[in-house]
Amino acid sequence: CLENTDPRTRGRGIQLLSQVLLQCYSLLQEKEVLHLVLFYENRLQDHHLVIPSVLQGLQALSMCEVLSPGLAVSVLKAIFQEVHVQSLLQVDRHTVYSIITNFMGTREEELKGLGADFTFGFIQVMDGEKDPRNLLVAFQIVRDLIAKSYTLGPFVEELFEVTSCYFPIDFTPPPNDPHGIQREDLILSLRAVLASTPQFAEFLLPLLIEKLDSDLQSAKLDSLQTLTACCAVYGQKELQEFLPSLWSSLRREVFQTASEKVEAECLAALHALSACLSCSVLSSDTEDLLDSFLSSILQDCRHHLCEPDMKLVWPSAKLLQAAAGASLRAYHHITRSVLPLLLEQYTRHSQSSQRRTILEMLLGFLELQQKWGHMEEDESTLLSLRASVCSVVFSALTDPNVQLQLVGIRALTVLGSLQGFLSPSDLELVVDHLIRLTLHEKDFQSSEAAMEAAGSLALVYPKVFSGHMVPRLEEELQSGRAEREEESSHDHCFLRQRCLQALAAVSTHTSIVRETVPVLLQHLWKVQKGSEAGSTQDMVFVCQSLHRVALQCQQDVEGCWFYHQTVVPCLLAMAVQAAMQESTQPLLGKALLEEEVLAAMVPVISAATTHLSPELAAQSVSHVVPLFLDGEVSFLPQNSFPCSFQPFEDGECLEAQRRLVALLMAFVCSLPRNVAIPQQERLLRELLVLSCSCNCPFTATTAAKCFAGLVNKHPAGQQLDEILQLAVNRMEPSLAEGPRRMQMLTLLLWVTKALVLRYHPLSSHLTDKLLGLLGDAELGPAAADGFSLLMAESPDVLHKGCHADVRIMFRQRFFTDNVPKLVQGFHGAGPDVKANYLKGLSHVLNHLPKPVLVTELPTLLSLLLEALSCSDRVVQLSTLSCLQPLLLEAPQIMSLHVDTLVTKFLSLTSSPTMAVRIAALRCAHALTSLPITVLLPYKARVIRALAKPLDDKKRLVRKEAVAARGEW
Repeated sequence: CLENTDPRTRGRGIQLLSQVLLQCYSLLQEKEVLHLVLFYENRLQDHHLVIPSVLQGLQALSMCEVLSPGLAVSVLKAIFQEVHVQSLLQVDRHTVYSIITNFMGTREEELKGLGADFTFGFIQVMDGEKDPRNLLVAFQIVRDLIAKSYTLGPFVEELFEVTSCYFPIDFTPPPNDPHGIQREDLILSLRAVLASTPQFAEFLLPLLIEKLDSDLQSAKLDSLQTLTACCAVYGQKELQEFLPSLWSSLRREVFQTASEKVEAECLAALHALSACLSCSVLSSDTEDLLDSFLSSILQDCRHHLCEPDMKLVWPSAKLLQAAAGASLRAYHHITRSVLPLLLEQYTRHSQSSQRRTILEMLLGFLELQQKWGHMEEDESTLLSLRASVCSVVFSALTDPNVQLQLVGIRALTVLGSLQGFLSPSDLELVVDHLIRLTLHEKDFQSSEAAMEAAGSLALVYPKVFSGHMVPRLEEELQSGRAEREEESSHDHCFLRQRCLQALAAVSTHTSIVRETVPVLLQHLWKVQKGSEAGSTQDMVFVCQSLHRVALQCQQDVEGCWFYHQTVVPCLLAMAVQAAMQESTQPLLGKALLEEEVLAAMVPVISAATTHLSPELAAQSVSHVVPLFLDGEVSFLPQNSFPCSFQPFEDGECLEAQRRLVALLMAFVCSLPRNVAIPQQERLLRELLVLSCSCNCPFTATTAAKCFAGLVNKHPAGQQLDEILQLAVNRMEPSLAEGPRRMQMLTLLLWVTKALVLRYHPLSSHLTDKLLGLLGDAELGPAAADGFSLLMAESPDVLHKGCHADVRIMFRQRFFTDNVPKLVQGFHGAGPDVKANYLKGLSHVLNHLPKPVLVTELPTLLSLLLEALSCSDRVVQLSTLSCLQPLLLEAPQIMSLHVDTLVTKFLSLTSSPTMAVRIAALRCAHALTSLPITVLLPYKARVIRALAKPLDDKKRLVRKEAVAARGEW
């Protein structure tokens, strides 16, 4: 074939040889490679039909490790000389780029020996390339040419021209493109080329300035991002000539653009220019361009800060801040001129809205100072203006305008973070203002912001806040000032709540936690001993504050252990004392035993326990479990109790003690998994008995949750199997008949959840039991709601935060195993219990990750539509919230059922339940994401139907109706 006179036959022969070489190039010897290279070079002069196969062979040979020195140069010279690359097909052009890439990777020094000829040869190869697949490779070759210092010689401009002709990239990938090349890939690849060398600066910067004038937003964005990238490699010399034009373009865009994206990129580019000039190394005879550049920015922006109409205030401030944020030198240059002006403007304007604008600008410059940390006495403009800045910020804190106050609080937080800025007397004033705003400011936003600020500043100045703020808050909490006759009990309660919140907010440093926690606990003791009205609410407030403190000190080992040691025994002691008083003197200590208070204590104990080290947790568990099992109270403070503590014993009078199992649950279910629990088997048996036999629903449910939490973390093995079998044996007969069926269902749900999360084999048996109960007339609705409990995140037990064994994708597994059974059960069920299956199904689907749901949609959609006709409002609500995201994520499938969807949604907008009306209107709104051709036949009907909910008596419904109808 190779000697045949017909070029097609010769081509087939060379093609076969090339394909063989592509398989076995690594096995060739040096002499064989030499012989083949000479043959293939010669073939490059052959008929054009043969060339593609010749290039394939050369690609194989370019990957040979035994290629003799000089052959790579010889091959490339032959290609540059003999082949007109741009007349070849895409795949063959790609082969040429691959040959060049291979040689650049393995024969770099040889190719560099070609000098600028190699660069010129490549320019000829690339010139006119249009295919995005090839361009990505070609751009990479240019980057390597520059990064690896190949000689560009006199061809710098030609190399720039051959690549910059693609700027800005205008490429839209065809639909279903198998190559997956996106416009962004080409943009980033070309940008890396253009911004790779200062040698391109004289050609690129005029091009970028020209493209900034373009009407196309994409071209502007690309130009700005490229300019930002260039500033990382350019110096003062490259930028000097173009700085006035660049500044002019950037200023114009920020002042005139309506696009936030363009504005953001302009500011980033200005920041990069300023940083580049700041970093340039100057010789003694060169001008410092940074000073002149910043002076021109100040000249064009400064006067706008003084304009009475304040039109261009924000754009000017943003430009100044972008330039100032680039370096400490730039910051000093600009703030020397701008800060005194802003302070003067603040005092000159009396309107709160204008003052707020000026203070927000000032805040922007203060936040920039945070970047540089310590302030030098001689250079810092800010230090010289300390008195004026503090005066302005303090005046904002006392202004009646809430929005100005909020900016003032933010400014105060920043000032406090600047080391050495606030004097001791300033700090005392800061504390005064924060206490006033926290306790006495009527607006919730200001009060909350002041608390956040106190927490931030307390970390920086713990001594000041523990010495000044904490004692004053304690005094407010305890003093009779809050109880003056003219003040109502509501105000008294409100002030106490604010005090408690403030004590928690300021507890961000361990030294402060040591001060505030005893105050909070002392207040809780006081409330428990008193029998005031509203003491339940007061206790809940204290617990919420304690919880906040617990969360704030979790990451600090010392603080966490102090908190745990102090709070957990104290809460247990109070609760035990209250429970014993309830047993002996039923009128005392009642509030602490109420469900609301115990439920508020649970997260406190849980948060105090989850972050303990295993050693410290083991120390603590050795006290708490014996307390509940054996009444061992010796570790509790004030432990002289009137009778023994026996929460797991029988007896009417011990009902109050049994309620404290909630606190046991909070503790043991939050322990790390590797902490051994003493007497665990006995504890599990006691909890099981309590959850099955207790008459109090709160206690029974808590015991069931505690049992489930322990079972979830219990190591697999015989002991676990035995305790689970015991639980099943207790549950099954009681579920079938008897007075405690609902109680048993609760236990079944929690144990099932514990096992489902950890993929325990028994979980499928228990889930089947639950599925069977959906057909039960009495328990069916509650069993259906139980599917929500199984799938949802539980707040107090069985979640990752409390170290539960939660396997990845357990929801998907539950769906796969059980939804077919739910569907089958629905079709076989009687009309009176069908709704239970639909409710269970909608709960499962509602908690499923949406991508999974979309894939299963075609098989389930008819059932979901049937669920909308169900009279149960929970089913309706659950189904609507399931369908709404699907309308956005799977429009093609949903379009097939548009007629039914429109009818169902519109009918549910008249539901008697407000939540259903709102959900139906949101779904009607989401319908507008379907293809327009599908919607048009329904447009008039929907607009007419949505006129009625515009007059709904509930504002939230009207709001959704306006949004949905407007979209239609």
